[in-house]
Amino acid sequence: MRVDFRMELRSVGTALRLAESVLLAGGQRQARRNAWAAVCENRRHAAARELDGGPAGGPVGGPAGAPAGGPAKAARR
Repeated sequence: MRVDFRMELRSVGTALRLAESVLLAGGQRQARRNAWAAVCENRRHAAARELDGGPAGGPVGGPAGAPAGGPAKAARR
């Protein structure tokens, strides 16, 4: 009796997800997805700060009239 385990893989991503599911436990896979989501969210916030010219509500750690970027950036000027 012969059992055929071949599957049709529609993309490289599908193949990688299949390999990931076989090689990694479910908790590790979820942790990696959460970590990547956090990286992407951080990049979105950084891009928004770049477009706005600095953090919302004034610089962090500095007085209201301080230059954008806080004390560290002001010290370099």
